[in-house]
Amino acid sequence: MPGAVKKQEARPDRGPPRLAERHALHALASKPSTGVSRATDMAEGGSYRPLGQNDVERIHDAALRLLETVGFANAIPSCETVLTKAGALAGPDGRVRFPRRLVLDAIAKAGRNFSLHGQDSRHDLTMQGKRVHYGTAGAAVHLVDVEKREYRESRLQDIYDAARIADGLDNIHFFQRPMVARDIADPTQLDFNTLYACVSGTAKHVGTSFTVRENVKPALEMLYAIAGGEANFRARPFVSNANCFVVPPMKFAEDACGVLEACVEGGMPILLVSAVQAGVTAPASLAGAVTQAVAEVLSGLVYVNAISPGHPAVFGAWPFASDPQTGAMAGGSAEQALMTAACAQMAHFYDLPGGSPAGMADAKLPDLQSGYEKGISNVLAGLAGLNMVYEAAGMHASLQGFCLESLILDNDILGQCMRCVRGIDVSEDALCVSTVAEVCLGGPGHYRGDAQAGDEPERGHRPALADRLSPKDWEKAGRPDIVQRAIDQKQRILAEQFPRHISRSLDDWLRSRFGELILLPRASMGG
Repeated sequence: MPGAVKKQEARPDRGPPRLAERHALHALASKPSTGVSRATDMAEGGSYRPLGQNDVERIHDAALRLLETVGFANAIPSCETVLTKAGALAGPDGRVRFPRRLVLDAIAKAGRNFSLHGQDSRHDLTMQGKRVHYGTAGAAVHLVDVEKREYRESRLQDIYDAARIADGLDNIHFFQRPMVARDIADPTQLDFNTLYACVSGTAKHVGTSFTVRENVKPALEMLYAIAGGEANFRARPFVSNANCFVVPPMKFAEDACGVLEACVEGGMPILLVSAVQAGVTAPASLAGAVTQAVAEVLSGLVYVNAISPGHPAVFGAWPFASDPQTGAMAGGSAEQALMTAACAQMAHFYDLPGGSPAGMADAKLPDLQSGYEKGISNVLAGLAGLNMVYEAAGMHASLQGFCLESLILDNDILGQCMRCVRGIDVSEDALCVSTVAEVCLGGPGHYRGDAQAGDEPERGHRPALADRLSPKDWEKAGRPDIVQRAIDQKQRILAEQFPRHISRSLDDWLRSRFGELILLPRASMGG
């Protein structure tokens, strides 16, 4: 199939990594767990693997060669200092190169089996094995108005509204800011208020970004206050920094590197993002785009662990697909789904927590196109065992638009995906041999009312909005429309649900401490 990743035999001169390296990498899986767990972590994927083992090893070897021979340009002085002290090589051409052993050592010492916490411990996410979590992310500059079928610029209030909707959706496990507040021009105010709106709107784990290093300090002060002190936040960090520390291809992003350093020093987990686009900022081939993304993220892994060995970081290879005719991003394409699943495999190869994008519709509205684009990429990401599936809900127009109604609709899709990830129970009890015998040999001849049919492991997912009525009952119910039901639910949530996990007294203190820096009016938060 054109564009598909093809299996190839290793060439003698550029073959798979050395046997000792392979043993060292695979031995990482035997490191002891920290014992973190939670009830909702039962969904563990890994059954879908678009890459063969030889393919994975070839990508790994190619990424190491890129780091050794091409390296990175535009390292800020503090970045170059910490990297060269760790063993990187600063060349006369201004590029920093990474010897193979340095990268392998960073992989070995990297943090794993940690948790991304919520303000409420019920929402803690375990970054372990192939456990799957879905959530939001992105930097959409528009909000989709479904009723008017039009786009408008996104605002700070929209971020808060999206957070409080996500707070009550069972299959949205974390909330990374999905929109940019276009009504705030000042970067310091933008960064601070985006974070304030997110942590006020949901008790789930939050991801956020910062424009420059200086904007991290006031944000950390706010987070330490919410946590009840700096030590409490460092023990249970409920916000992570989504950090695009590279400008593809193979250049450091100077401002983002300063942010990364400040966030690591402040105790904030890092999502190391390499957001390459195939055919634009990375090779057009899927394997080439994945390889470059892997190399770029590995450079970030070296960077973080040179600052603080073992610091919690998510392997964020985010290669985006392109439309073959226009060159525009094609987030809802099959190629996108393949690359995301391949990145999950690469994270597993390194035994590192992985996070990549899925669920990004090219469709402009919640329609049939949106449904199949989101469903296919999200379920493949889950079946591949991706730990953190970012941008999985609400996204339209190749990340340019975010839709509150789609956030609710996509919660249903993600429930279906999670059910697929959990798979089929084939225990002796689930095989039901004795049950069949009882029903057929002197029993009623049917299974209706049988207690076993309702046991938890095999109970089917029940979507909140999808229609499963018969045509007759559908007519009686007034021919319900799923998008209208999402509109109605959105309106109920926004009218009634105002999270109060941050107490009024603490919010009063924050508003007193930060003064006019907080722009979200109390009246828009339920008074």
